[in-house]
Amino acid sequence: MSTEFTIGATVRLASQPPYIKTADPMPMLRPGQLVAVGATGIVTSRQPGDHWVVKFDRGSFLIDGKYLSIAQNPPETPSTESQS
Repeated sequence: MSTEFTIGATVRLASQPPYIKTADPMPMLRPGQLVAVGATGIVTSRQPGDHWVVKFDRGSFLIDGKYLSIAQNPPETPSTESQS
């Protein structure tokens, strides 16, 4: 079963892949521990075979959809724009 994400969606790394592939013009395999479980990122594109390009703080990586889940949005805090 394929997981569908939308481009621009915030996702969370749900489980640790053994290796991750960079989404660079010349991709490289990197250790899976480079991105911690629970890290959130933004989906930037979809690749064939249920693979997603996700931009994390440590870079953009090609991640299999089975390792991703939709990130729950944190509760919004009241705006403080009206302070004088």
